[in-house]
Amino acid sequence: MDVSQVALFLFSTLVFPGFLFIFILSLFTQYLVRKISARYQKRMGPSYVGPYGVLQPFMDFWKLLRVKEMVRSRYSMQRVAELTLLTGIACITGAIVLLPIGVLNIRGPLDYLVFFYMASVMPILMIVLASLSMPGPYTSLGVSRLLSILTISEPVYFTGLFIPCFLATYRDSLVLSVSRTSHRVVDLWLNPVTALILLLSLIAIAISLQSKAMYPPFNIPEAEQEIIAGFETEFSGPLLALASLLHDMDLTVSILTVVYIVLGGPAPFQHLTLGGILMVILKYLVLVLIVATIKNIFGRYRLEQALMQLLKYGGIPVLISVILSLVWVYI
Repeated sequence: MDVSQVALFLFSTLVFPGFLFIFILSLFTQYLVRKISARYQKRMGPSYVGPYGVLQPFMDFWKLLRVKEMVRSRYSMQRVAELTLLTGIACITGAIVLLPIGVLNIRGPLDYLVFFYMASVMPILMIVLASLSMPGPYTSLGVSRLLSILTISEPVYFTGLFIPCFLATYRDSLVLSVSRTSHRVVDLWLNPVTALILLLSLIAIAISLQSKAMYPPFNIPEAEQEIIAGFETEFSGPLLALASLLHDMDLTVSILTVVYIVLGGPAPFQHLTLGGILMVILKYLVLVLIVATIKNIFGRYRLEQALMQLLKYGGIPVLISVILSLVWVYI
């Protein structure tokens, strides 16, 4: 590996589409969700910091970094919590290079499994471990609720993304490749049968996205009316800043994943062209609008209601799409 390859790898990991890109996009996504929510609720939302308030999330993050951490229990392990949250951020940064966004695109057979583990499983697992490192009664209750939701939402999300990967690459040497799927999934939308399968998967993914973001109606783990801030109750200062950043990065990468794996990324335009970039931006903004809209038109479910709705509107469509996929491929 020569110097230029090392420089390209470092640039892709640290700048674009790596940490700096995801950091900025995550804060901008938070701004969009807050601004859309404010419009639904007849409020102004972020308005003063930066043009149209676009820098307000960054200012909130910066203020939390400068606040002193409050440790309320002698059993708290602040350094462990910080390390786990930084590990989650590193996993997301490492996984993003598997998406065909930048010049460097790492791909191989079965890389979808690696991508999902690093971009979806590890971040939420690190949040759970960080919460358990700062124990408290509200934290324990919030973590238990979070794990209950994850037992349904993560399998639904995994399967919903697995289906287009399988349909697009099962005859290819790069089977279950994220990059290969993003280039071929647009052809599946042109076939009526596979388009129906992808539509069912997209519905299930949209429901699970709302749960992964912990937005209403699935904001069970952090229901302020019942358990204060849930699993984030003992977080403050830099620890709260890292937890919020990891949460926003998780949502951002999840939406980007849907854009590339299910919606074909820049399709019908070519990769890294002006039309392709604009198409990716459009698809991303539409998904953010859908997430923010659902967040504001639904109230919060009780835990048993949330689990039932996830099974009904997430589990059933994805199960039907799995059956149809197997019938389409093998019969």
